[in-house]
Amino acid sequence: MKKWNLNSWTKYPAKHLPAYQDKKELDMVLGKLKKYPPLVFAGETRSLKKSLAQVVDGKAFLLQGGDCAESFAEFHPDNIRDTLKAILQMSLVLTYSAAMPVVKVGRIAGQFSKPRSSPVEKKGDRELPSYLGDNINGMEFTEKARVPDAKRLFRAYSQAASTLNLIRAFSQGGFADLRQVHLWNLGFVNDKTKIKYKEIEDRISDALSFMEACGINPETNRKLRTVNFYTSHEALHLPFEESMTRVDSTTGEYHDTSAHFVWIGDRTRQPDGAHVEFCRGIENPIGIKCGPTLKPEELIKLCNIINPKNEPGKITLISRFGANKVEDYLPKLIKGINKEGLKVIWSCDPMHGNTIKAATGLKTRPFDNVLQEVKNVFAVHQAEGSYAGGLHVEMTGQDVTECTGGAQKISDEDLTNRYRTHCDPRLNASQALELAFLISEEIKKNSKYSKNIIKEAS
Repeated sequence: MKKWNLNSWTKYPAKHLPAYQDKKELDMVLGKLKKYPPLVFAGETRSLKKSLAQVVDGKAFLLQGGDCAESFAEFHPDNIRDTLKAILQMSLVLTYSAAMPVVKVGRIAGQFSKPRSSPVEKKGDRELPSYLGDNINGMEFTEKARVPDAKRLFRAYSQAASTLNLIRAFSQGGFADLRQVHLWNLGFVNDKTKIKYKEIEDRISDALSFMEACGINPETNRKLRTVNFYTSHEALHLPFEESMTRVDSTTGEYHDTSAHFVWIGDRTRQPDGAHVEFCRGIENPIGIKCGPTLKPEELIKLCNIINPKNEPGKITLISRFGANKVEDYLPKLIKGINKEGLKVIWSCDPMHGNTIKAATGLKTRPFDNVLQEVKNVFAVHQAEGSYAGGLHVEMTGQDVTECTGGAQKISDEDLTNRYRTHCDPRLNASQALELAFLISEEIKKNSKYSKNIIKEAS
């Protein structure tokens, strides 16, 4: 394999990159970004990888969630807080119900760029370039807004830095304290889910009181007062990712400091493509989206390119097929990976394969299909003797109406009430929490089954 360097990706075919009209301006922006402070640090990335290695062994579960595409317009501390709240709530349900630690990773503080199925968008007789994410162009349907503007990367960096600052304050400064779980409640969560969540709250409070009575002071136990919360996004905009990649002074290794975890999309995972070439040289944990067109031999090749040492925690395979296609495609991929003895996390993205167009013309995702894909994925893993170790969802802490169904019974007609996404439909906090409750038993079953398989194999 050819030697990797920071810009070796430029010698490979690159899909879904914006075409900037002013190359000099782009170079100026990237040159300045290279001198900006890192957004995350190598030590944090190593810590995440260590936690993800526990997931590989079936001793933890990966929860990855957040915005489809972050926007400049919706940038607000309340929105960041509410998304964090929703992920903490989901995590609490999964930790308590499945009796295992949950590794928490947000699609946040950098999830701006989006690959699009078509380079153009039509409205009536008018055709314009597609919206590619707020760090590239504007959502407004005007010729001026749709021209890629390199200076938007400055604003994206600034927003990511501010978001990270707030997340660190919340996760380390008392907001995530287990004694404060009642503060994580979101007002609009439906009554049935609220009651179930309240039961867990009460049990945790009783357990903490018992510990205190036994002389164990929760006040001095850092694990009860703080959480490790990591960030992730798709490594799509390679010029930006290169500008944020730094050499760790303690090891000499390259880390992409734009996020702790980055993934390669289903549209950009070509083994001889620029995105794979870039990701093989950085030390971050890497996700690979696995769709229906991915063949087992290609997936094995990708894993070997990106993780030649077969390091546990390095690779997360994120399956995304659609509820009715899981049994057709996933078993072959699992068999191929198992046969090669590759150490990977299997995570389920039940969102992307279940996108449909509602009668109103808006894109949506039926909650029942989302849930069914998760259940089908767990069933396949159990049948194949592997561990379904992660959930990857597009969700928000806001009370949006973008995905139909769930306990709130959102209909096609309800979608227009609060449809705010800049790209794909997201679960709202109520639906996300409901999903956590519904799959917690599946995780418990799958975990026990997989641990027995691992024990027998060793």
